[in-house]
Amino acid sequence: MTQSFDAVIIGAGQAGPPLAGRLTAAGMTVALVERHLLGGTCVNTGCTPTKTLVASAYAAHLARRATDYGVVISGAIEVDMAQVKARTNAIVANSRSGVEAWLGSMEHLTVFHGQAQFESANTLRVGDKLLTAPQIFINVGGRARVPEMPGIHEIDYLTNTSMLALDSLPRHLVVIGGSYIGLEFAQIYRRFGAAVTVVEKGPHLVSREDEDISAAIEEILEAEGVQVRTGAECIAFAPHAEGVAVQLNCTEGEPEVVGSHVLLAVGRQPNTDDLGLDRAGIATDKHGYITVDDQLRTSVPGIWALGDCNGRGAFTHTSYNDFEIVAANLLNGEARRVSDRIPGYALYIDPPLGRVGMTETQARAAGRPLVIGTRPMTQVGRAIEKGETQGLIKVVADAETQRILGAAILGTGGDEAIHGILDIMNADQPYATLQWAVPIHPTVSELIPTVIGAMQPAT
Repeated sequence: MTQSFDAVIIGAGQAGPPLAGRLTAAGMTVALVERHLLGGTCVNTGCTPTKTLVASAYAAHLARRATDYGVVISGAIEVDMAQVKARTNAIVANSRSGVEAWLGSMEHLTVFHGQAQFESANTLRVGDKLLTAPQIFINVGGRARVPEMPGIHEIDYLTNTSMLALDSLPRHLVVIGGSYIGLEFAQIYRRFGAAVTVVEKGPHLVSREDEDISAAIEEILEAEGVQVRTGAECIAFAPHAEGVAVQLNCTEGEPEVVGSHVLLAVGRQPNTDDLGLDRAGIATDKHGYITVDDQLRTSVPGIWALGDCNGRGAFTHTSYNDFEIVAANLLNGEARRVSDRIPGYALYIDPPLGRVGMTETQARAAGRPLVIGTRPMTQVGRAIEKGETQGLIKVVADAETQRILGAAILGTGGDEAIHGILDIMNADQPYATLQWAVPIHPTVSELIPTVIGAMQPAT
């Protein structure tokens, strides 16, 4: 049976449902195909569950520090993992049901559950149904990458998805990968009470960050008892009576660590390998990401790719912005481009890292004259009052154009405070504009004008 629509959307992640809303509101008939859970990675296995776990872990951490604030808690601090999981599941279910209700309220929308595969450039097969449309939007997201490391198929391992199914505490969690997903889970489970070791192939954690930021992140984690092993060039696995033996080749430390559980957090890959893209003539790169232009159009007219599967962003907010770009261009006659987007993201360890634009390393590589301002969180009143003084603020700007090129705020409230800098960059205003703002006291943001006023030429 063949059904015709004005548009077909593959995937109900962060870009799919709002795009369905805009297209149906414009009077178009739309089919939305989802093979698994509505809401995509963010709602089901990403932001929503992990940040819920971060909140539970923070509560446990703060309870253990209660005496630092003059608060006495009698008895041991215990974590009920079953209750933690139940709370997380409830919040995820509520978010997913919200997406379901939203889609159900849209006129002219038909939701299909199943695997979508291209039959041609304008036809998709979903089970025994054929869907045709002149416009097709691919929003299929990604999944954890499992690299071919020695012994990986001889052990049981966890990914960010299966990690969420745990309702008991690992004795010793070994995290392979020292970036966003790995470090968040590392601190979460350390605060829940597990022994945790982070194994990173590179020379320092969060390789995309400057070394001073990475060093500060490592200091935060190690202060809580997380063991960090960097420079692990030859990682291999073997079954062990106590779980899994992880073999390392590090310049320092023991050559092997034994864990009860292993979490693989070494990157993501797009869910594009089972879509039949070749039958539609849709081009991909060597990693499987769908090739798109600056307006998110694929190599085939009438087909767009949004979200994680296009390789142009790996975050919920960039996926949503992909929707905004496509909707504005198609429905509002605009000419918005991905290249106009200033990259911003956060690492949700505690305290969090808020990042926007270039790192200092990237800015120096661009060859421009720079001015740089820094401030340790030990000199931020809000951090002192909260008893959370780890981290720093760092701003990098072009000395000639007076435009901020990038900034990092690693510290309490850093994920929120960074938006003041992100906004001034989006407005394309000189950094001195921020210097004469009058921010609220006491906040972390109030230190931004101070940092700006103390910018010095890079040496």
